[in-house]
Amino acid sequence: MKKLEVDNPFNAPVYHIDTVTSTMDISRQLAKEGAPHGTVITADYQEAGRGRGLSQGHERTWEMNRGENLPFTMLLRYHYMEEIIPALTLRTGLAVSLAIENFAPSLQGRIKVKWPNDIMINNKKAVGILCEADEANVHIGIGINVAQKEFPVHLKEKATSIALEVDLGETNIDRFLLLKLILISLYNELEKPAVSDWKMNLLNKLYKKDEEISFIHGTADSKNEVKGRLAGIGENGEILIVPKDSLQVCSFITGELVVY
Repeated sequence: MKKLEVDNPFNAPVYHIDTVTSTMDISRQLAKEGAPHGTVITADYQEAGRGRGLSQGHERTWEMNRGENLPFTMLLRYHYMEEIIPALTLRTGLAVSLAIENFAPSLQGRIKVKWPNDIMINNKKAVGILCEADEANVHIGIGINVAQKEFPVHLKEKATSIALEVDLGETNIDRFLLLKLILISLYNELEKPAVSDWKMNLLNKLYKKDEEISFIHGTADSKNEVKGRLAGIGENGEILIVPKDSLQVCSFITGELVVY
């Protein structure tokens, strides 16, 4: 593990490892060793990067090509669970999407945050986010498709990358420059909540806002489907849906939008 010369406004180290099982695993180990709030661990390749929930009874994985993308985990340390800011995953998605727009300005207006933990570019997934709490520690795992241009057959219609969506002549596909911009954006969003109108900013980027959607509430492999209009998000990040043949807004704290 080596320390990267990447500016981190959290005033904490940024580490890099060539190959890991998961940067989330390393973050947990660093937390046990006393690593400070804002510590970051990146990798060239994850052997067992995790996605949210289960798919057909199996834990989801995040598939990436070696050295072409940006998987990393940030450690956030709190004294009490109550100190953790609300809607942390969504606000992380907002911060990352703003940083990507800063990195590749031609993507402005084409990046959306899909509730609860994905970032979409032109209706395809480019970023996955997974937050896990360990007592009062939070590990924010982020996987970004940066330079990858080829995806497995089962992902070709669902996944994309920054390199596939921008003119390579416009911006240098530098993973660690992108990381620097993301850390600045995360700091502004998570450490300065009083100056961030996160809910309004997120609503402007919310995937499928005011559109008819299908939503599976509960676990990721649940069959509890709700169809209706995506009305927005609540103060704690819950999704708000107006079911078909109803005028009443329903809120859900767990579930997944169905993307066909």
